[in-house]
Amino acid sequence: MKISPITRRTFTSAAALAAASLAAPALRAQNKLEKSKVSIAVGGKAAFYYLPLTIAEQLGYFKAEGLDVEISDFAGGARALQALVGGSADVVSGAYEHTINMQSKNQFIQSIVLMGRAPQIAMGVSTKALPNYRALSDLRGKKIGVSAPGSSTNMVANLVLSRAGIKASDVSFVGVGTSAGALAALRSGQIDAMSNTDPVMTMLEQKGEVKIISDTRTLKGTLDVFGGPMPAACFYTHGEFVQKNPNTCQALANAIVHGLKWLQTAGPSDIIKTVPEGYLLGDRALYLASFNKVREAIALDGIMSDEGPRTALKALTSFDPNIKAERIELAKTYTNEFARRAKDKFKA
Repeated sequence: MKISPITRRTFTSAAALAAASLAAPALRAQNKLEKSKVSIAVGGKAAFYYLPLTIAEQLGYFKAEGLDVEISDFAGGARALQALVGGSADVVSGAYEHTINMQSKNQFIQSIVLMGRAPQIAMGVSTKALPNYRALSDLRGKKIGVSAPGSSTNMVANLVLSRAGIKASDVSFVGVGTSAGALAALRSGQIDAMSNTDPVMTMLEQKGEVKIISDTRTLKGTLDVFGGPMPAACFYTHGEFVQKNPNTCQALANAIVHGLKWLQTAGPSDIIKTVPEGYLLGDRALYLASFNKVREAIALDGIMSDEGPRTALKALTSFDPNIKAERIELAKTYTNEFARRAKDKFKA
């Protein structure tokens, strides 16, 4: 029997409606958050390293995804990681390389969305403490400031020093945070050099208080130091949390990618209006100069490149004998599943 065009159209519409009614409950169930209240640990929230987190928070992107986030700020990334391991945080906004470090200790944590595609960490020597500095060997026996021992600022310092044959035990690392405390530590002579993030390093650099000896605030500088793209800040959490809370992880990734999309077109005045006043460290012009320096280091769409984790593993094994490359399964250290969906949603 021949079906008339109208009947065929009606049949097709009815079939589509039936399919939609079957799919809708599943979709609603799929989008229901397993956990709407999420505690996030971060080490040095005022740093540009974590700017996408601040943007997502300040512009209400977490709330838009149905999330009630509580953000706890620690002195450095290593402390934030401790909060996750100790159970006082669900998720960490921290350096990707911690996922590799922890896997070497048989603890599986996973990155769910990338915020930074370069570490944004510069290492500088105090022009006051070491006015005659000539080479890395001059740092032997000196005090080097890092955000917190074991954090990514410490990792970069270790990597730079190792290339000159200097072991971590040949220097003293001092935790100084990532804001006013770091500035005070260098200016008062408590430390001789510092590995830290912006805006702190640009402020010291522009005032002639440090001589920069290693710089990963740009993609080119990162390539020079690491030999490839080096993933930086991300949201990471226990693999078990990802499996149990996929919709919550999706909501977290959505909020961050939404923030990354906003940052792509944000102007200086937009940034100043959005970040808390305390982040400016009393100097708006220098803060914006710092932002312009690190802007390209901010991730575009939250997706981890295939090469980035390999670069991170190579860097870590170059100075940490406890990390054996052949025992690390990089595929278990990150997932792009949530970032891809978020990218599609926000056209990032």
